Amino acid sequence: MSHIADNNERPSFDEELVDIVKYVMSYNVRSDEAYDTARHCLMDTLGCGLLALRYPECTKLLGPVVPGTHVPHGARVPGTQFELDPILAAFNIGAIIRWLDYNDTWLAAEWGHPSDNLGGILAVADYLSRERIAQGKSPLHMQDVLTAMIKAHEIQGVLALENSFNRVGLDHVVLVKVASTAVITAMLGGTEQQVLNALSLAWVDGQSLRTYRHAPNTGSRKSWAAGDATSRAVRLAMMAMRGEMGYPSVLSAKGWGFYDVSFKGQRFKFQRSYGSYVMENVLFKISYPAEFHAQTAVECAIKLYPQVKDRLDDIERIELVTQESAVRIISKEGPLHNPADRDHCLQYMAAIGLIFGELNADHYEDKVAADPRIDSLRAKMKVVEKTEFSSDYHDPEKRSIANAIQVFFKDGTSTEQVVVEYPIGHRRRRAEGIPVLVEKFKHNLQTRFPRQRAEAIMQLCQDKARLAATPVNEFMDMLVI
Repeated sequence: MSHIADNNERPSFDEELVDIVKYVMSYNVRSDEAYDTARHCLMDTLGCGLLALRYPECTKLLGPVVPGTHVPHGARVPGTQFELDPILAAFNIGAIIRWLDYNDTWLAAEWGHPSDNLGGILAVADYLSRERIAQGKSPLHMQDVLTAMIKAHEIQGVLALENSFNRVGLDHVVLVKVASTAVITAMLGGTEQQVLNALSLAWVDGQSLRTYRHAPNTGSRKSWAAGDATSRAVRLAMMAMRGEMGYPSVLSAKGWGFYDVSFKGQRFKFQRSYGSYVMENVLFKISYPAEFHAQTAVECAIKLYPQVKDRLDDIERIELVTQESAVRIISKEGPLHNPADRDHCLQYMAAIGLIFGELNADHYEDKVAADPRIDSLRAKMKVVEKTEFSSDYHDPEKRSIANAIQVFFKDGTSTEQVVVEYPIGHRRRRAEGIPVLVEKFKHNLQTRFPRQRAEAIMQLCQDKARLAATPVNEFMDMLVI
């Protein structure tokens, strides 16, 4: 049997990687809207992390691997006293900000949470600042953090616009790892070649399955998976900075590249070049800690609450009209086994809104979930897709996340159908949403810090010029308890 030898000529780096590196290294962000949104994203993301520290299932994962480990010039973890190496700090920060599923969201062919990249960005920025000061050099400033956030958002979001990783069974945190790797290697002072090498290492890794996000296996790993991804990015970036080689055709290599092994042989598609579009259009979870496809459904349910709260036993059926993505990933029947299962169940979240007229993180805990009215309402729900909702969801000029709910009673009467197309965190509702976001941040600060400290942090974050000029290490010191 004859064998044709492989061609071992080293190819050029895949164009997709080169484009990311050119953007990270050369693009000058000029959008005031992007910087202002990034500042609010920073506030909201940190606030979500501080709120998560109330939950022992989250805090059990935090701190050094070996108790008592001391790291000179280490990175701080907000809301704690931990001072860790930047790899572990990235995991810690990433885990707390994602734990409650309450930070920003990007919805396209792939879903995700671009602020997850802040775990690695903030950890490395703090570490670098403390290292530089120890060497008599100037630290990074919070403007550098905001710029890195904008670029990480853009890389993750643009890759997600036309490329569905969930349809091949891969979790969206692959894009956190890729975006964080590119931005962090540049932050560390990497050359174009070093960023290319690091990026290729991120793609050649085995990628996370979505198993932990879907029935019947939904579990708490979905709350720390992004922390794991952004910390892996820091590790790979630091390896590349030490001279670790890259793999030029990591995506396109026939038979062995990412496309053939993990993406059904399809190359990535791109709707637009890299700029600041994603940060400008990112979705905030302002009102409810819920998977984003359900945000407007919860709003519909809460609007109906006054009409149904005293008639729950009289309900015959509930019609819940939604988009295809919600039907595919968060529509569930049968038992729900843990908080992570419940905050990814469309019917559960809608039932909470109808029964209690609100939804917060405590509603996912076992004590509330034991209320028999919840499963009674879930059993009466019919979830259907509306094609118009699905098409508007993918329309780049709309990017709606519509839901509608109508409740029918046993006596033949019904409520009106309540429709909400855009959640309060949508760009189309920025004027309405940002004041609510600021109040959310204020509340979350007060769950962890005394009044005077919370007010000082709040004042700094609302003064964009002063925040931009603040050294990263000084900002992080304000967040130590």
